[in-house]
Amino acid sequence: MRRRELLAGVGALGALGVGGAVAFTDLSLTDRGGVEGVEPVEIQRFEARGSPQGTEMVPEPGRVTFVEMFATWCGICQRNMPELVEAAEAVDDDVQFLSVTNEPVGQTVQPADVVEWFESRGGNWHLAVDDELELSRRVDATGVPTHLVFDAENRITWEKTGFTESDTIVERVQSA
Repeated sequence: MRRRELLAGVGALGALGVGGAVAFTDLSLTDRGGVEGVEPVEIQRFEARGSPQGTEMVPEPGRVTFVEMFATWCGICQRNMPELVEAAEAVDDDVQFLSVTNEPVGQTVQPADVVEWFESRGGNWHLAVDDELELSRRVDATGVPTHLVFDAENRITWEKTGFTESDTIVERVQSA
């Protein structure tokens, strides 16, 4: 009987350890996108504070890129905005820094609603929509908020889903 209890206890501890490692580890995927990197996607920018209307290639070849995938309905995205404001102010101007929604803009949410959400929370960098979900597919972004850093060769050097502190974002951008 004691042997069964011991084996059950060891099994439970192992499962708990694996679960904890998954829950509390950010996934740094240094070889994501392969040797060639992620193929850039042309996405539409919203006209907002810090974001001129037009299109943008993401990630931009030859430039370090930070992307936040978000949704206006996401509570964690809202709570993370002050951290993004701080990070955007701290990174160099030569870094492509943008927030991208993959919501069905024009259907469940209107462009003006996305802009208002962004600006009312201090956003002052490029704001865009991944309306065809092409960027989301290429980086396998399945949750929000998802934060990604690409190096100048468009390789994902860091990815994290969930709340992220500004210091972590800045550190990961600077190390790309």
